Amino acid sequence: MPWSLADARFLFDRALGLLRRGAASVSSCGWRASWARVRAQLRRRPATAAAALYRPADAAFAPFAVPAAAAPRASIVIPVYGQCAHTLACLRALAAHPPQAPVEIIVVDDGSTDATATTLPQVAGLRYHRRTANGGFIAACNDGAALARGEFLVFLNNDTVPQPGWLDALLGTFAAHPDAGLVGVQLLYPDGRLQEAGGVVFADGSSWNYGRFDSPHDPRYGYLREVDYASGAALAIPRALFAQVGGFDARYAPAYYEDTDLAFAVRAAGRRVLYQPAARVVHDEGATAGTDTGSGAKACQVRNRERFAAHRRAELTAQPAPGSLPSPALLHRRQRQVLVIDALTPQPDHDSGSLRLLNLMRLLREEGAHVVFLPANREHGGRDTEALQQLGVEAWYAPFARRAPAWLREHGPRFHSVLACRHYVAREFLPLLRRHAPQARVAFDSVDLHYLRERRAAELAGDPARLRTAERTRALELDVIARSDVTVVVSEVERALLARDAPQATVEVLSNLHQVAGPGQPFAQRRDLVFVGGFRHPPNVDAVRWFVEAVFPLVRARLPQVRFHCIGSHPPPAIQALAAYAGVEVHGHVPDIAPYMDGCRIALAPLRYGAGVKGKVNLSMAHGQPVVATAAAVEGMHLHDGDDVLVADDAEAFAAAIVRLYQNPALWQRLSAGGLTNVARHFSLDAARDSVRRLLLRDRPD
Repeated sequence: MPWSLADARFLFDRALGLLRRGAASVSSCGWRASWARVRAQLRRRPATAAAALYRPADAAFAPFAVPAAAAPRASIVIPVYGQCAHTLACLRALAAHPPQAPVEIIVVDDGSTDATATTLPQVAGLRYHRRTANGGFIAACNDGAALARGEFLVFLNNDTVPQPGWLDALLGTFAAHPDAGLVGVQLLYPDGRLQEAGGVVFADGSSWNYGRFDSPHDPRYGYLREVDYASGAALAIPRALFAQVGGFDARYAPAYYEDTDLAFAVRAAGRRVLYQPAARVVHDEGATAGTDTGSGAKACQVRNRERFAAHRRAELTAQPAPGSLPSPALLHRRQRQVLVIDALTPQPDHDSGSLRLLNLMRLLREEGAHVVFLPANREHGGRDTEALQQLGVEAWYAPFARRAPAWLREHGPRFHSVLACRHYVAREFLPLLRRHAPQARVAFDSVDLHYLRERRAAELAGDPARLRTAERTRALELDVIARSDVTVVVSEVERALLARDAPQATVEVLSNLHQVAGPGQPFAQRRDLVFVGGFRHPPNVDAVRWFVEAVFPLVRARLPQVRFHCIGSHPPPAIQALAAYAGVEVHGHVPDIAPYMDGCRIALAPLRYGAGVKGKVNLSMAHGQPVVATAAAVEGMHLHDGDDVLVADDAEAFAAAIVRLYQNPALWQRLSAGGLTNVARHFSLDAARDSVRRLLLRDRPD
């Protein structure tokens, strides 16, 4: 398809934006740090490596043991009919990589005539049950369920090889989603291709193995989501629920469509049916029943489709028409589909903006929306991308995500709304969104008003050149605001500023979003001071240097044993050098900061300039950790000096506030309680729920 003017403008704006941001970085951070960032961003990264599939080595049988718990959490039920070699491979896989959860393994022999009956009793720990006569898959599974003792039933075909971690991922889904009633796996062919990422059912009762023969790494198949059904080759269900719905329905005996009907029964009972891509199982499809639907057991598939269609006629009216091509647009047709675009995949343990965006996507999911995330750099973010997928976000990355013009040409028509973060990202994408997603409401998320932050930095430094840069940023940011349907800011202070600078714009406040962790450790069990903030953000560099050089010596003079913990990714040499000061510990990035939130007595926010709302302040307060801050750090946060925070701006006053709070349990407790209340009232997910509905889920005005 020929390129459009919007496509060309995207490339032009991207190149121009890179040059502008590069110049601004040199001005604020110096050329060495800026060049290091450029090299990091341009460094060629290897494609996401495909994990090698585990396969037990072929070997002559020798007795071995499988996991066997006296009080199992899960009962793995394996129906077998012949195919002893397949059964042994499955059991060896379970023995080689036992799950963390306590399990029992029940093999139900449906009248095998091969070596099954003499071989399997030699496997230690296995509960082997032989039926008196062959009754088929459904009868064998229901017999196994009747023998089970676990809270969960896990049905597993004997022609499968479960991959390491599969069962813990399955069971973890029920813990993360208490309304889940049935969870299926990602089924793979032995050659690594995708066999099924959940099943799709059409209005005539026919079905589709979603993703068949595609790459299992394709983003379309990588996220947790609701499905019409999950294959009986590997699925989990609470044992009580299985009994409640009557088990596998005998009308489909001996086999086929019993798993599809079970999923419909689970939904009728008010529970959800989910696909868990992190639970990976290799399935040698057809090894036990063949693939010919004209004869043998497979012939039941054709007959049972008619029985299923008649039994579930009412529910099937809501299913897509036969012949429809399954796609994310079709699968999520009943939901508002919201596209979120940011420069990078959010890293919530690195910066507060990422945590805010992650919690915003979490909130959209709670509100029933389907969320799609596209990073402008199109990179797989490793565990951060996987965390989005486990949240149920359809997270895209190269090579599956083509460049923005082509990707939006394909996907743009399905979106109800779009949230484009940061002015330099939104500026690039706006023409493409207007062309390829004209129906979508476009919200520009400023994250913070960049021109306000740059102006304040220039004024603090007394630098005319940086002030001119701030004015250029202002022009660019106001242009994006003018071309967006709505602009999102994080505080009333920024909304008031835009009321003057962009009076025609529609501006909404959506502040930081935090989950309240609770009070943590009491005063007496805490010690030391902590700062948390990424050092790619220039205000954090200035804040820590000012604190260590001007404030901390005054604190140590009165509290000689107190230590200052400096936490944040990408500390430049100027920050690393501060470790030479007595009592200063520069930790860099810390993956889990909870011990510092719960163990340090006071959090510090010594920012001398900035914009937006400071996530570091919210984060500490959400853990019941009192904060000493500057006025710039608490701007627009509904905080009051002495009630829920201590505020001081000069070095002597800041040091005095720290010492006072460090030695006063009553004041510490008052600020701790006040901070928790403040976060719950103004910065929790519940506090933002109405705003998110209004911003991204309501109908776009004509």
